[in-house]
Amino acid sequence: MERRQFLTVAGAGVAMVAAGGFWRVTRLPEKAVVPWAANPRPLEDVRLDALRYAILAPNPHNRQPWQIRLVGDDTALLSCDLSKRLPETDPFDRQITIGFGTFIELASIAAARRGVRINVTPFPEGEPSPRLDARPVAALRFVTDAAVRPDPLFVAITQRRTNRSVYDEAVPVRQDLAALGEQGAAVTDAPAVLARLRGLTVAAIELEMRTHRTHMESVRLMRIGAAEVDAQPDGLMLTGPVIEATALLGMTTRTTLADPDSKSFQIGLDDLRKTYASVPSAIWITTPGDSRTEQLDAGRRYARVTLEATRRGLAMHPMSQALQEYQEMKPLYGQMHDLLGAGDGRVQMLARVGKASPVQPTGRYPLEAHLIA
Repeated sequence: MERRQFLTVAGAGVAMVAAGGFWRVTRLPEKAVVPWAANPRPLEDVRLDALRYAILAPNPHNRQPWQIRLVGDDTALLSCDLSKRLPETDPFDRQITIGFGTFIELASIAAARRGVRINVTPFPEGEPSPRLDARPVAALRFVTDAAVRPDPLFVAITQRRTNRSVYDEAVPVRQDLAALGEQGAAVTDAPAVLARLRGLTVAAIELEMRTHRTHMESVRLMRIGAAEVDAQPDGLMLTGPVIEATALLGMTTRTTLADPDSKSFQIGLDDLRKTYASVPSAIWITTPGDSRTEQLDAGRRYARVTLEATRRGLAMHPMSQALQEYQEMKPLYGQMHDLLGAGDGRVQMLARVGKASPVQPTGRYPLEAHLIA
């Protein structure tokens, strides 16, 4: 009943503002999504040409932590913008490092269409621990190689989306799931496994929302409405007519989203329960250990899985809450590793896969925002 009342008021809000400013409740981000419309004409510098696609890589909380220093005429050094880390939900920067792996893989795929191989040197000045520091995450050397062939996944880079919708109940066909597995992931559509997995993922997202400091990490990164997304195109996008209208009416704000007694919080939690219970099939990526280099490798594999899914018309959405290392999550972390048969290994990524209506791309800073002198 509270949800219906909230949405009724939201609908009234749309009607109230329609006469004087309908564009304010219907517009979507414009500036923030420009990088997704990459001009197919190659740039002269193959590094910049590849990196403009790499910035479209999936990454935790859409923080886009990549800093790029061009060295000489064939190398790019990657480092982390340390202000973009997630200390509450990612206390050891494992997920941020995985996001560098997705970036590197997209750069490699994009460079291959120019007959260029990227030689990757992970952490050329040593692996940082327990958190990332100012040292380079990777050195990328671009080498012309006649043996390099275009990667068929390139066409999916600008079409890939993280789809947080409720998925169709139909399970993807086995052939499609097998193709995802060939990119380096374990896959399942087994009903018994999925039933347990749904329970754990719903419990994990609820725990994260009800743990004040971890929830506030997300709240601070929420961009409410198209204007905020265009002004600061990282973080978590909240857009669409209902969001715009309720924001105008003061019903959807960071304060209400942070308050566990507010209708905004309760509706958001209810929606997340439905989302995380909607798992027609799942993929996960495990590494033998948990070194920084293995984290980069997991990111590269995850990037390929997402692009293969895109090519096959499938939606994907990471569900990594139960894989996080903060203290409150420890029981669910152990249960998830047991369920997925990790043994002594480390599950680095977990995602649901299915069919869903298309969604808009998330915001991105332009490539030049990541280049440092």
